[in-house]
Amino acid sequence: MLVRLSGRLLSLLQLTRMALVFTAIADSGCGLLLRVRAGGKTGEQVLPSLDWRQVLCIAAISVGLYGFGMSLNDIIDHRRDRQLASHRPLPSGRVGMVGAHVVSILLVMLALSAAVYYMLLAPRGWMSLILVIGAVLLICFYDFAGKYLVAPGLLTLGLIRFCHAAIPAPTTPLIWHPLLLLNHIVILSAVAYRWEQKRPALTGRHWLLVLGGLGLIDLAVIALATWQRWRGGLTFDQALWITPGLWMPILAAGGFVLLATWIRLRGGSGRSAGQQVMLYGLLWLIIYDASFALGYIGWKAAAFILLLAPVAWLSVQLIRWWSSLALLTRTPTFKRA
Repeated sequence: MLVRLSGRLLSLLQLTRMALVFTAIADSGCGLLLRVRAGGKTGEQVLPSLDWRQVLCIAAISVGLYGFGMSLNDIIDHRRDRQLASHRPLPSGRVGMVGAHVVSILLVMLALSAAVYYMLLAPRGWMSLILVIGAVLLICFYDFAGKYLVAPGLLTLGLIRFCHAAIPAPTTPLIWHPLLLLNHIVILSAVAYRWEQKRPALTGRHWLLVLGGLGLIDLAVIALATWQRWRGGLTFDQALWITPGLWMPILAAGGFVLLATWIRLRGGSGRSAGQQVMLYGLLWLIIYDASFALGYIGWKAAAFILLLAPVAWLSVQLIRWWSSLALLTRTPTFKRA
């Protein structure tokens, strides 16, 4: 009985990729901290000023959106996975299609209901609700069509992370936080796609579309944010909250470039390097979040965010260990020679 329950729980965690949900929680948590800081609180006042109802709402939205996107992806790909990834929960039969649909629906309902409650708690919360709905629509577009279109799919992945990071603070002047996550995810996904030699191949035309589209999105967001705040009489630096603290995430970005280069030069197959850089790149999102907290709030807020990094890493390792153990405890099947 206990073994069966353990196996079902493991299958659900694998279906929803919950080991990495802490990266999403860190992104939204950082956004919430920055919103409190932008509201006039000093760095020392930010953590004591947090409304823990809002914290729980943001965490629930993150869990709901992340799990919904991952489970929907596997539902759509279940026929293809029978040939290419038969070990996954759906093609292996460890999770049924009905159960997967129920899980996916419950997760998106969790995100939307938490967003409605957050709307009642936070200033201009209706904008946060719109961002949650936008993220759901982007997830659906990516899972149903975007991932087959290469460049639009890569850009959509970045926009999903952008919307998610902006949910707690849609009006914060620090647009650099969601913008950095957008650029990181798009470029990281493109590099991993190229190293793993996925199909259809990432051509020079695709690179031009990805980088050109990314540049246009960046310019549009910066121009819109600057124009809105310029009308309020702010200078350019004030409108975009440009301070020496911005060097912290810039240094973090440089650190990841060095890490990615080391992963590629270490040897091994391109597929292995692509998978490793994707994993470390997702975990590195927490480093970005902590660097923004350090630069704009203080070391206590940064430590608060950074605590999620070892939690995420240990969660990944736990799922791997658990999967290996579950594989050993399964009854072996034999085929007639």
